[in-house]
Amino acid sequence: MKSGLLFQFILVSVTVFCHGNDQFFNDNADLILPGSYNIPWMAGVEDFRTLSLLTFPGAHDSMALYGGPEAEHQAWSLKDQLRAGIRFLDLKVFGLGNTLYVMHGVIYQHSTLRDVIDTIQAFLSEFKTEAVLIRVHPESFEKKTVNEMVQSLIGNDQNVWVNTAMPNMGQVRGKIVFLQNSAFTLGIPLRDTDGKHYNEVSDVKNKDKIIIKQLNQATEACGGDNAILTDSTGTGFGTFWGMFLTPKRVAEKVNPWLNQYLRQFYPNKPRPCFGIIAMDFPGIDLIQTVINLNYW
Repeated sequence: MKSGLLFQFILVSVTVFCHGNDQFFNDNADLILPGSYNIPWMAGVEDFRTLSLLTFPGAHDSMALYGGPEAEHQAWSLKDQLRAGIRFLDLKVFGLGNTLYVMHGVIYQHSTLRDVIDTIQAFLSEFKTEAVLIRVHPESFEKKTVNEMVQSLIGNDQNVWVNTAMPNMGQVRGKIVFLQNSAFTLGIPLRDTDGKHYNEVSDVKNKDKIIIKQLNQATEACGGDNAILTDSTGTGFGTFWGMFLTPKRVAEKVNPWLNQYLRQFYPNKPRPCFGIIAMDFPGIDLIQTVINLNYW
């Protein structure tokens, strides 16, 4: 009993002491944007460019705001994530009755998929040049069930893209774009560069090397028929040496490194495509670094 309490105390202490305020890592729930911040950044992307040739800032476990140090992956609300420039959302859902609840493992994240869609559509009605990509991952129930429930939820909404064909930017402005995976079959096929256990981190330096390998794979696959996803996140839970590496602590170390790594490609003309880069606790400057890879 005492050892369990000690472990929880250490986890809370780690979370408190790793609180950060720099522009690459953020764990502050309040979004503060500079007056000149360009929220509708996709307005600068030409209509003819296919989505598979773009680089998107994404939020890994986008709605994981609750559950303690080992479960939380983001600080901002969904509305603020979108305003900060995030354009890929990673959602885990559980169906009960006629409702899809947004979850992280067994932890309810105080939202339903209907709430998420309403928030995104409100954002897109204000910023009509934008598009938001969504990956839906069922938690503990059949693929067919979640497909049917999502299809019922969106109906024949013309502002939702569920086709398998890769669209260009002009075709999806103002729309939600679903991405399909092994457990969800609506939308554009999604290829994940993450291998098994890549999210388990016992050494952050080794995580950096894994991310480089994944981003290289993403660049090679850009421009094809699939959306490409690289997950820059991780946790030490499940490992011995990294047992105190919460998602927040990993992001605190990885995010500044990732920013520096990506900026080395700015002199390239054209700048390389990396597909979707999903992040934990990103700061606005890291998000802008990812966005600016689309311009040269």
